[in-house]
Parts: sequence; structure tokens; C-alpha cells
Amino acid sequence: MDGTNISKGASAPFYLAQGDECDVFTAASANNLPLLLKGPTGCGKTRFVAHMAAKLGRPLYTVACHDDLSAADLIGRYLLKGGETIWVDGPLTRAVREGAICYLDEIVEARKDVTVVLHPLTDDRRILPIDRTGEELEAADGFMLVASYNPGYQNILKSLKPSTRQRFVSIQFDFPNPEQEADIVAKESGLDLERVKPLVRLAGKLRALKGQDLEEGVSTRLIVYTATLIAQGMSVERAVLAAMIEPLTDDEDVKRGLLDLVMAVFG
Repeated sequence: MDGTNISKGASAPFYLAQGDECDVFTAASANNLPLLLKGPTGCGKTRFVAHMAAKLGRPLYTVACHDDLSAADLIGRYLLKGGETIWVDGPLTRAVREGAICYLDEIVEARKDVTVVLHPLTDDRRILPIDRTGEELEAADGFMLVASYNPGYQNILKSLKPSTRQRFVSIQFDFPNPEQEADIVAKESGLDLERVKPLVRLAGKLRALKGQDLEEGVSTRLIVYTATLIAQGMSVERAVLAAMIEPLTDDEDVKRGLLDLVMAVFG
């Protein structure tokens, strides 16, 4: 289904732990506890889930939530195939049947009926009622529900209700400290560590502008993009403009101000 990525048996992608989050994930998985990841966009939540799924040897269904994502998109629907109507499971239903991990990325972006569907899976019942087929599906051993959202980007129309949040074990994510972030960016981009460090310093200064000239700070992902372009031979100024500044704002005056900051960092 649209917005769904399924990975099975993949090698663990690179992830540098910031604390004990790997231990918490492992314990939650072993005890059939749902897990909620909270943190800014691009700080490594999705990579963390992919890393842990591979490390634990578990199939992973990733769903990128959006405004039009409905409960039927997750559970499944009847489709016309070869002249007959057949039921097709959605990614959540497949994960429940197979004992896989289902990761709902940015869950607050989905329609409200999605969270209602999740409630029976996030308590001791661990069931998924499928009204269209009359099934009440019990989660297979190993099934784990993981969701993420960015609390700093909520508004009154897009928030996760306390009654839903309190059904999950939660981990707070943030951007790595500068030393760790430089190591991550160097590893991911192939750019020399000493050339990466000024990019990380710049990102720190841009993040300090969040809530002033910028709605969001620079993600680790964008630093990796910038470093990748530089590693391929692009000039620093052009790479920063393309991969850091342009994604952050459309305001020409703000862009000029940010470029002045770039020049101050790189001199």
C-alpha cells in the first residue's frame, strides 16, 4: 500500500546509540510493550527502528503516516482482482498475523480513526478487530507496535491524546551532541571528519534560530545530505544552500541572513 515499506532479513543499518534506547527497545519487544518515539524531524527515529528490527532479526513494516491515511489503509480492504472481490490485508494486519514490527512514522499526521484502531493492540488484549471480515485477530508472538511523532511541531489540530500516549512506553530523542553528530555524518557521507565538524557547528547555530526566523532546525539528515554533496566535489557554499538553507525556508530575506551565518562559520 502507498506509504508502506516492508523489510525482511536486512542487515542492520548504521545507528550510533545516544543512550540506553537500544536496551529500552529490546526490553519492550521482549515484553510485548508498544513503543512511542518522540523527537524532532530528522534526528534518527526511523533509522533507529530499522536498526533495531534488523538487530533483533524481525520483519519490519514501516508506514509513513499522512493526512489521508485511514484505518482501512492499515487494516486492509476488499479489492477487485481477476473478476472477483478478495480481501487484502493492510500492513498493520500483516504485521499482527506474522508477529512483525509495525512502525507508524509521524502518527499524528494520520486521520483520527487510526488511533482508535490501535487501542486494542496497545493493552493486554493485543487484538485487532477487523469489522469488514468479522475477524478478531490476536497478535502473533513477536508483534510489536512502534510509533513516532514530533511533539515540537504539534498544533491543536494535530496532537496525540494523553489517552493514546499513556498506552505506550516512550523514548525521548533529540539531535546527537556535536561530537557524536560529526561521527555520524562522516560515517554516512564519506566526508572527512575535520570537514564535517564546521557543518555540525553551523547546524547548531541554525537550530538556535528555531522559533525565530525558522520553524524547524536543521536535521541530522540534512547535514548528511550537505556533506554528501561536498564529498562529491560540490563547493561548501553551494552544498549548504541546496541541502541546509533551501529546505528550511522560502523567505529570500531569511535565506540571505542564513548565508551570512554560513560565511561567519566558514570564513
